Amino acid sequence: MRILSLLLLTLFIATGCCSQKKTHMAETQIEYSAMSRGYFKKIVLQNQTAFVTNGRDQQPIETKIDDAKWNKITAEFSKVNLDKLSTLKAPTDKRTYDGAAIGNLKITKDGKTYETPGFDNGFPPKEIEKLVNLLVDFAKE
Repeated sequence: MRILSLLLLTLFIATGCCSQKKTHMAETQIEYSAMSRGYFKKIVLQNQTAFVTNGRDQQPIETKIDDAKWNKITAEFSKVNLDKLSTLKAPTDKRTYDGAAIGNLKITKDGKTYETPGFDNGFPPKEIEKLVNLLVDFAKE
């Protein structure tokens, strides 16, 4: 009987933590942009919806995110240290001579905005690479 009650308590606590995390992500906006003189792409994720803009004067295309992909995004997002986002170093410098578009990740959470310095599109800092790659996948769909 004690084992059963302990199991139920553990399940109840785990379920509460998961729903709290999902609610917290509902108040978070993740934005990835890449731009150069002749290139523009902006991907915004919020409330399990992606908005992809493929040109400066284009309207965003709205896409619903399925639960499996959303869970991957939230898992990668939870690994990001928001306070250190502004200090990340870009692994390459192609953007300085127009060899790559300038990439940027901006996260707005609880009314506070966290932003990376510019990095080469396609070569994000290692700390955010998986999250950025998940975001860029929406532009390919």
